[in-house]
Amino acid sequence: MRSIRLRYKILLLLLFSMICLFVYQKFAYTFEFNKGEFFVGPVQSPNGKYKANSYYKTYGGAAGGVDVWIEITNIDTDKVRTIYYAPGKSNFSMKWIGDDTIYITNEAPGIPSEDRNIELTIGEEIYDESGAACDSWVMKRQYETCFKRN
Repeated sequence: MRSIRLRYKILLLLLFSMICLFVYQKFAYTFEFNKGEFFVGPVQSPNGKYKANSYYKTYGGAAGGVDVWIEITNIDTDKVRTIYYAPGKSNFSMKWIGDDTIYITNEAPGIPSEDRNIELTIGEEIYDESGAACDSWVMKRQYETCFKRN
């Protein structure tokens, strides 16, 4: 009888731990990536305050794909923040269209439904393909707007 209670306690503890881990990952999510391969950059902002670098990481072997993310470095503080995460497409580029605004082209020419193009204001907006950053309480406090794929 005593061993059955112990088993139930251990089972409940494991279940509670899994629920806590799920809630933490869902609501405390931040862009955290293992280092990928350098892709495009650095692209300097017109006022020299920021530089943008992009990275990629392959997944799924021969039939897989590529994920792309963009990190912005504040030159004055050396602070690095990820602002963009999406599957990589065949046409990718970044260009500054203002001192604090970058335009990201990430598209498959001829397939408009695959476009992940977006204009982002640094420090205010982010894009996360999965929407995980948009659901995160941590990210909601750091950015005014989070865009995700519909």
